[in-house]
Amino acid sequence: MHQSPDDLDRTDPEGAIAAAAKRCSNWGRWGADDVLGTMNFLDDAKRVEGAALVRRGASFSLSQSFDTDGPQKGWRRRTNPVHTMTDTGTDAERGVQGFPHGIGGADDVIAMPLQCSTQWDGLGHIFDHGFAWNGRRAGDVVTSLGDSVTGIETVASLIAGRGVLLDVGRAVGTDGELPDGFAITHQHLEATIAAQGESSRVGRGDLVVVRTGRLTRARRDIAEGRGWGDYAGGDAPGLSFTTAGWLHGTEIAGIATDTWGFEVRPNEFDVAFQPLHQVAIPNIGLFIGEMWDLDALAADCAEDGRYDFWLTAAPLPVTGAVGSPVNPIAVK
Repeated sequence: MHQSPDDLDRTDPEGAIAAAAKRCSNWGRWGADDVLGTMNFLDDAKRVEGAALVRRGASFSLSQSFDTDGPQKGWRRRTNPVHTMTDTGTDAERGVQGFPHGIGGADDVIAMPLQCSTQWDGLGHIFDHGFAWNGRRAGDVVTSLGDSVTGIETVASLIAGRGVLLDVGRAVGTDGELPDGFAITHQHLEATIAAQGESSRVGRGDLVVVRTGRLTRARRDIAEGRGWGDYAGGDAPGLSFTTAGWLHGTEIAGIATDTWGFEVRPNEFDVAFQPLHQVAIPNIGLFIGEMWDLDALAADCAEDGRYDFWLTAAPLPVTGAVGSPVNPIAVK
């Protein structure tokens, strides 16, 4: 059963979240010990199906850059990456590296929050009333040592299969973009699928990427000298809270957007913070990707009329991490 935004009591986020969590819960679906959530839907057969979609060999990186010019502004200590060289060409020229027979080299180090740019949210990232994925107590899952149960490394070998682009920005937006605050409903998602055709059907085990055009707009602002503005954490188009039933019912393995926060901002309740996350991650067990760069892929899909592709998007297997940087590669 799908909700409409008109069905929401915007004064009662607690009630709406509780009802959606109960309606969409996958707790126990794959047993009490499960650590994979919706990645259980992405099986070997689905990977074979995805691999068969490669025809031209055209490949697209869906990652933003990881550098000091990124969108982060320090909220909750989320900063842009700091990249430092530890060995350089200058060192090599001056012979201070201590290597024999003229060989020299360069090395570097990077310091960054794991969710500062293109990334996956892991199952230990969000809790619902103190409970993590599959009904575990949050404190039994994530401690100061990290996520000892559903750390992002548990899916490091799994996130590769059939990718599907839903270019909602082009299908229902203006000039390929949705305005900030635009709540994408299941009707918008289904209308996009209908407009794009059979190659954008969505079902069990798929990895869905939703383009809103928000990153396109941010890039235009940067080019015109206005900078990133409030791309990180500010108003943005995104999925409506009412899509929880669609996300659950389609049995997709993961979903990612070109926005900072995946769901519409401002959120749809009078007082709320990321309520769709609160249902999707700890209750559905859904993997959510954010800040993906979908523009080049979207242009190619619009040109050839094919919206599905092989997608590999393995997280860095950082032991115990609740999220991870990723460089997703789509191949058509």
